[in-house]
Amino acid sequence: MENNKIIIANWKMNPVSSKEAESLFSSLKKEIKNIKDIETVICPPFIYLANFLKSKTKNLKLGSQNCFWENQGAYTGEISPLMLKNLGVEYIIIGHSEQRNYSGETDEMIAKKIKAVIENGLTPVLCVGETLEQKKNELAKKIIEKQLEQGLFLISNSKIIVAYEPVWAIGTGNDCQPEEASEMIRFIKYLLNSKFHILNSRVIYGGSVDSKDIADYLKYPEIEGALVGGASLGIEEFKKIINEASKSIKTKSASK
Repeated sequence: MENNKIIIANWKMNPVSSKEAESLFSSLKKEIKNIKDIETVICPPFIYLANFLKSKTKNLKLGSQNCFWENQGAYTGEISPLMLKNLGVEYIIIGHSEQRNYSGETDEMIAKKIKAVIENGLTPVLCVGETLEQKKNELAKKIIEKQLEQGLFLISNSKIIVAYEPVWAIGTGNDCQPEEASEMIRFIKYLLNSKFHILNSRVIYGGSVDSKDIADYLKYPEIEGALVGGASLGIEEFKKIINEASKSIKTKSASK
């Protein structure tokens, strides 16, 4: 599975009822059960995770949208990586731009979370990305390097995923072109290998992808998957995303 593309569905704070969540998960499981060359991870709100535990399959896994950096203790309102591990979660999103923006998540907090996730045998999905202002001021690469440096300084060569999510492209209608995303992801992979000595990693794209453009991103070998937000909440749309991702792999294999 490590050599396949990975598609991570971030449901964010949706849907609003357990019944809707179970219906959505069940439908997605049915639709993608025969797609073997894509690893799919569903990251629902915390309260739905236990409902899906028995529904996991080899190519459909569970992820969490966040966690705390301690395994237990007097931390009201928090969820620990150990709790998530015991639920059957395998991936945890850390440092999403919405957490950084709305919850005041700092690079120091992110670093401690990543360390805790890895120590519990789970895979962190570290989100990095620049704002529109930073992009306009030609600071994008400097910001990415800083986020990686401050987010990864507590770990050595560990299994991680980095999601490049340009903040200016998330839910704004401003597309980050595949060529631009590819260039930044090559830069991230270069930093991971040469500066941070993290070799066991994958880098994916997370800037509002959908079924119309997913193949355009995944045709670049350095883009090893996608973090999908709102588009993952529509059964038909997400099915198309997975199918298009699978087609892109088959097309690439056939051309070799």
